[in-house]
Amino acid sequence: MSLGVDEPEHEPGADDAPDPTARLRALAHPVRMRILSLLTASALTAAEIARELNLTHANASYHLRHLLAAGLIEVAGEERIRGGAAKRYRYDPARQPDQPASTPADSRATSDHRLLYDALAAELRRRAHHLRRGPGNFLTDAEFWIDPETWDEIRNTIAEASARLHHAARPPHTPGTSRVSATVALFRMQD
Repeated sequence: MSLGVDEPEHEPGADDAPDPTARLRALAHPVRMRILSLLTASALTAAEIARELNLTHANASYHLRHLLAAGLIEVAGEERIRGGAAKRYRYDPARQPDQPASTPADSRATSDHRLLYDALAAELRRRAHHLRRGPGNFLTDAEFWIDPETWDEIRNTIAEASARLHHAARPPHTPGTSRVSATVALFRMQD
């Protein structure tokens, strides 16, 4: 998922921008990350998410409320099911805020940012249990000193690849698809 986790510019009193702290806290839970992944490919109800992730309906609904309140997902429709109404939710990575260029270069990660990266690490550990060895897998890990122009070029290339992955996502268990994992964290570090 393309998360856009730097604080977006927010004018006081603007109602359309989600609270950056609420966004980070909503993301800082591995179940919510899994829900966002599911909702990238198709709009699902809480019951469908619960079945796919082996959660209770109440637990799926709880996490959906947090994601909705943080502005990370949207209601994609409503349908009648057995005399009741069920909302369908979706995640549209194209609607997520870009990471602003105006974020100060010397700004430090907050405790909420660290919670998010802890949740990403936990999610990566969970996914590693499902790793299928073979050709086509790719892993890189590094800490470099790099010039700003190269950094911008590589970051933009990775962002484009991420957008392509999100666009290509299909609903779970779609015939002819493979279940894959993609976790990329690019960030500047303090000296």
